[in-house]
Amino acid sequence: MSLFWRIFSLNATGLVVAAALLLGPVTVSTPVLPAEALVVVVGLATLLAGHAIVLRLGLRPLRQLGRAMSTADLLRPGARAVVAGPAEAAELITTYNTMLDRLESERAAGAARALSAQERERQRIARELHDEVGQTLTAVLLQLKRVADRAPEELREEVGQAQEATRAGLDEIRRIARRLRPGVLEELGLVSALRSLAAEFTTHGLTVRHHVPGDLPPLTEESELVVYRVAQEGLTNTARHAGAHRAEVRLRPVADGVELLVRDDGKGLGTAMEGAGIRGMRERALLIGADLALEPGPEQGTDVRLRIPVAVGGR
Repeated sequence: MSLFWRIFSLNATGLVVAAALLLGPVTVSTPVLPAEALVVVVGLATLLAGHAIVLRLGLRPLRQLGRAMSTADLLRPGARAVVAGPAEAAELITTYNTMLDRLESERAAGAARALSAQERERQRIARELHDEVGQTLTAVLLQLKRVADRAPEELREEVGQAQEATRAGLDEIRRIARRLRPGVLEELGLVSALRSLAAEFTTHGLTVRHHVPGDLPPLTEESELVVYRVAQEGLTNTARHAGAHRAEVRLRPVADGVELLVRDDGKGLGTAMEGAGIRGMRERALLIGADLALEPGPEQGTDVRLRIPVAVGGR
């Protein structure tokens, strides 16, 4: 029964009963007798209680819808309000769920286009860094070597320092280009790329171990790129913010697909708001239908888990 008919029926019942009492043998004396006052009070209380019950039951689905709307997050898809209550409330909740389906679909499509454009721009910048800036610094390094060979003794130390600074800049340019465009992923595959990534983040104060077997279910190129980028972002957050001493990258087959785990022993997530890096990981996971979860680790650190279903990831 719709909310309108529930309220109307209750009001009509109360009015009919009141009219029947007025037209019937029941009268109210002057002054009012205690028994007559009791009958009036009981009838009024019954009518008000009925109204309260009907309204509470009818508006409960709307309160539930309000809570669902306040906690909705397009980066965590799948949560829907329960369709219940009177016809008007059920129709409103169904419309909201349909709108949420459309918004999630449109956001996923928009994120796919944005991330695709981002990857193309990364590749363009990486090529320019490698081809233009890298070659220029290489030429400068060679020129400095010729200058060092002909420079007087008192200037050779300064020229040598300039050579070392140029060489360090060239190495940094190459490192940035590799991170922008993971050539090892394209050339050697995901397993080698993750092992290389772990070695790259192993620095003084941080040790990154990897457990990446070679007998994994096949993944699409898009899924492999998402796995690599999530691992890269997870290790970047560990190196920059976690204050960790140990980290681990694990890729393993599971019952319904493949799971990536990036674990550290740092200070954990705490109460900090999710930044652009974590939101980017969630958007990448949505592109391939994967589930991303950030949880406390066993050593007060952080676990980043990415689970890709076989039906989505398989070729």
